Amino acid sequence: MTPSQPVSLIGMTKADLEKVVSDCSLPRFAAGQIARWIYLKRVTSIDEMTDISLAGRERLKLSYQVGREAPLLRTLSSDGTAKYLFRGVDGRNIEAVMIPDANRATLCVSSQAGCRMGCKFCLTGRGGFNGNLTAADIINQVLSIEESEQLTNLVFMGMGEPTDNVEAVMKAIEILTSPWGLAWSPRRITLSSIGRIDILRSIIEHTQVHIAISVHSPFPAERAEIMPVEKAYPVREVMEMLRGYDWKHQRRLSAEYIMWRGVNDSMHHAEALARLLKGTSCRVNLIRYHSIDGFDHQSSDRRVMEAFRDRLNELGVTATIRASRGEDIMAACGQLAGSKTERG
Repeated sequence: MTPSQPVSLIGMTKADLEKVVSDCSLPRFAAGQIARWIYLKRVTSIDEMTDISLAGRERLKLSYQVGREAPLLRTLSSDGTAKYLFRGVDGRNIEAVMIPDANRATLCVSSQAGCRMGCKFCLTGRGGFNGNLTAADIINQVLSIEESEQLTNLVFMGMGEPTDNVEAVMKAIEILTSPWGLAWSPRRITLSSIGRIDILRSIIEHTQVHIAISVHSPFPAERAEIMPVEKAYPVREVMEMLRGYDWKHQRRLSAEYIMWRGVNDSMHHAEALARLLKGTSCRVNLIRYHSIDGFDHQSSDRRVMEAFRDRLNELGVTATIRASRGEDIMAACGQLAGSKTERG
């Protein structure tokens, strides 16, 4: 470590901070002080940590910084949705989206710069993969937006597949939910996944966050056409694994289902989806498709989506149509891309 390359304190757990204070010859209780300053009081510089001695702060500053970074850009939608652009990885910036809704303010955070999953309908994946975000990068999205203090919920549904960067995502969840961190209830957090079974099982067993699975078709061959991950992690096997957990009390399981006209919106699909989800208490979020270049499917009509929803409800599956937000600023589902930056 050199003075020109300070390490970020945000993104660190209590155990990480205990190692920091030990290395800086500070008392062990200083780890809790630092955690309160960066996560509760949300300071942006070590100089603001006034209950740590001046000499101690100077030693910290030799190798560390708070690590907060302001967004590069904020774009506001006509419906109040705000999209933020943050510095990313390897020349590709990342985006986060804040969605206001009555008494709720939900932040959609990114976990990677790009994505390796290759879903054909997603602009993030079509741009390739540039690298994983750190826990500091993830937490910075939470702390550095204008609406940070008003946030009520957080969803890992931005750029990237959370289970493909599980170490940083789990560390971020620990910071969000621990008493020494932001002290959120895990029920304020939802993690969306394509269904990487081994990692998903670990997340379920070590956290209490809600889980959302990207389904988009109940038929394996059809799903594989738009989601190559179906070949490695068949959605039927994902649902079979999820049946082994209790989804009625502490947490919620949901299925994300983008609807394409004449592709996956028939009653045959609704009935097969209900069979797929049987025994999981899984709710279904039906999503209108937001067009991107290079993928020519069109969104289902509202009337068709309503009929699909009603059929699922008749079959005992709770289904709702998700309100479309932020489409005019490319902040809707599947539209996040980040931006390429010039490399010197």
